[in-house]
Amino acid sequence: QVQLVESGGGLVQAGGSLRLSCAASGRTIAFYAMGWFRQAPGKEREFVATISWSGDETYYADSVKGRFTISRDNAANTVYLQMNSLKLEDTAVYYCAADISGYGLGSHLASDFGSWGPGTQVTVSS
Repeated sequence: QVQLVESGGGLVQAGGSLRLSCAASGRTIAFYAMGWFRQAPGKEREFVATISWSGDETYYADSVKGRFTISRDNAANTVYLQMNSLKLEDTAVYYCAADISGYGLGSHLASDFGSWGPGTQVTVSS
């Protein structure tokens, strides 16, 4: 089973940037589609971004398109989320997830991801 741990969260001013990392251990994620989700207080968990197992395809929620970039480094067994032009409404706990079915093209559905990290808090202040 793959274990995922997110890092890079923190407090940032609106308009600033953060880069989240998701380090995997236990097995390689090279054949897994990966995703980032987030959950704000009192809200449902929502899709943020996903990347196919090959890295050739990426998809984003409309709310982050053009501001966030998902990428992967299979040699480092790590997935990243570069977040620019952060807004107050980006405040949430961010979760990394792996689609452990293998060779996935990416998904916006949390139910497609079988392994999750504990999350990292991102707080955007005015």
